[in-house]
Amino acid sequence: MSFPPSPRARSGPRRRSLLAVAPAALLVAGCSAGPGDSGADGGSRPSAADRARARAARDSGELVARYDAVVAAHPKLAERLRPLRAEVVRHAEAFGGTADSSPSPSASASASASGTPGSGKAGPSASPAAVPAKPKDALAELAAAEREIADRRVKALLDAPGELARLLASVAAAGAAHVYLLTEA
Repeated sequence: MSFPPSPRARSGPRRRSLLAVAPAALLVAGCSAGPGDSGADGGSRPSAADRARARAARDSGELVARYDAVVAAHPKLAERLRPLRAEVVRHAEAFGGTADSSPSPSASASASASGTPGSGKAGPSASPAAVPAKPKDALAELAAAEREIADRRVKALLDAPGELARLLASVAAAGAAHVYLLTEA
């Protein structure tokens, strides 16, 4: 025995209507501008993710210049540093920066002349021009620069969106491995 339809008229949408509209609503929501997107209002200022990506690219570029300066001062270390430097070049490119893919004394001289103005920091992020006379000290200074940048990237990934956070974490881990390789005997 079947029940007769309810004499009351239904108010509101039916389940089938909602099921038909839901995918379209999700599609529209996925295509709309979110808080991280730069629209007509905030197009003049880069997002936090863009600034973090630019900073990471700049850090990698400066690290390449450091590797170049160490190789220029200690040519015997060139073979040992070549694969690490090549990875740092790939890191800079992954963050959207550019780095010279072949070390040359003129590139390191121009990089050391430009330095890092306005950083206000001494220590590993200072100009790569001053390379210690002893190869072991040069490697230790390079390891300190790698460690500082890796630590900075770990802190930056806390505020970064998903993909950028994963990239920062991966490159920070590679930097930690570089520290180990630079400091082993």
